[in-house]
Amino acid sequence: MTKENNFFDELGKLMDNAAGVADGVRREIETAVKSQVERFVADLDLVKREDFDVLREMVQIQEEEIKSLRKDLGALKSKKKV
Repeated sequence: MTKENNFFDELGKLMDNAAGVADGVRREIETAVKSQVERFVADLDLVKREDFDVLREMVQIQEEEIKSLRKDLGALKSKKKV
C-alpha cells in the first residue's frame, strides 16, 4: 500500500513540476510574442492617439476659420458689386 501511495505521490510531484514548466514556457512564449508585436508596431511608424487627437482638433479649428473667412469674403464681394 505504501508503494502505491509513494507511486501516486511521485506521480503528483511529477505532474506538479510539469505544470510549473508548462507555465514557465507559456510566460516565455507570451514575452517573446509581445516583444515581436511591439517591434512590428514600432516599425509601422504609426501615429500616437494623442498626436492624432491634437491634429484633429487643429483641423477642426482651421475649418471653422476657413468657413468664417469665406463668409467674410462673400460679404466683401457682394458689397463691391453694389
